[in-house]
Amino acid sequence: MPAPPSQIKLFGLLTAGLIGVTLAGYWFWPRAPVVVDRFAVSSALGDGDNAGYQRADMPRPFQFPVDHGPHPQFRNEWWYATGNLTDAAGRAFGYQLTLFRIALAPTAPVADSAWRTNQLYMGHFALTDVLDQQHYGFERFSRGAVGLAGAQAEPFRVWLENWELAGSGSEVFPMRIHAQESGIAIDLTLNAGKPLVLQGDRGLSQKSAESGNASYYYSYTRLPTKGAIKIAEQTFIVQGASWLDREWSTSALGPDQSGWDWFALQFEDGRELMFYRLRRKDGSADAFSKGVLVSSNGQTRLLRPDAVDLQALGEWRSPQTGDRYPAAWRLRVPAEKLDLTVTPKVADQEMRLTVRYWEGAVVVTGRVGDQNISGQGYLEMTRPDQR
Repeated sequence: MPAPPSQIKLFGLLTAGLIGVTLAGYWFWPRAPVVVDRFAVSSALGDGDNAGYQRADMPRPFQFPVDHGPHPQFRNEWWYATGNLTDAAGRAFGYQLTLFRIALAPTAPVADSAWRTNQLYMGHFALTDVLDQQHYGFERFSRGAVGLAGAQAEPFRVWLENWELAGSGSEVFPMRIHAQESGIAIDLTLNAGKPLVLQGDRGLSQKSAESGNASYYYSYTRLPTKGAIKIAEQTFIVQGASWLDREWSTSALGPDQSGWDWFALQFEDGRELMFYRLRRKDGSADAFSKGVLVSSNGQTRLLRPDAVDLQALGEWRSPQTGDRYPAAWRLRVPAEKLDLTVTPKVADQEMRLTVRYWEGAVVVTGRVGDQNISGQGYLEMTRPDQR
């Protein structure tokens, strides 16, 4: 969000937009339009009535495959995949598929109808065509009932109509990702590359000072990927690497926090870097910003906020909305001698959906010590009114 800082990321924004929808008796009309103008990220992720929900307040043992599936006792949850792919001719694409589960109440309603549920699902699907400098973004909503949308651990599957992430038998990998909308489609297979990474403190990712303002968060930072992309009548056979984030929580941000910039980068030397900078309302970086550096053999190093220096470079203004975002970033990790420039592959990768934000494929150049380094990844930036 894909979070929140990774996947708080966007989730609170979505929740904020959806609270205006009438959900009497936990009914929700699939694909109903939701109009959102301005909202408070900190309120969506930190305030509100959390009574009855579980909260992420201490490290816990993770259990797989169970934890690949849903956690309905928490209010928010997401499965978030991004990747950079190329065809045999070198044509480059980026993709995002995020499926969100939102609990509308901490307990299920009386089961007097197969349609009645306290679980809402939302999906965001995007494809970036670098050669044509085109970005396509789509969203869907549905209730978690009568097979329209849902999640299960064994066999692993998360779906919203015909958008889905699905495992193979009792295993989560190889994972198949499929989505199709308005002539744009992906059909991809993701294989296990490197070991799972527990983010934060053994998987507890604290986002603000209050106990429970945190998420349980793990990542697969490099997943070899093959499959097909379709744009109108053209089909491209592609391969590359994906990144999968998993996160669930009930609340996260505090009242003085307003937005974030989130980086998920894969380097050609086999390392990965995730970092999210939480922003305070006065524009400064929040002390709960953090990230991780993953070595080529899967070893991890926690990156605290003082370990990473971020500098926005230039400005890009959306021709559709007028919103302004950094045109590129300089990202430095002095202790690792990393000095990087992160640049969008396509300037306009703004997600103009129920909630507007910028998320897209990026290229990484720079140096590690006296050696050149390169890579690619995904970047998410919240709107200027959360900057």
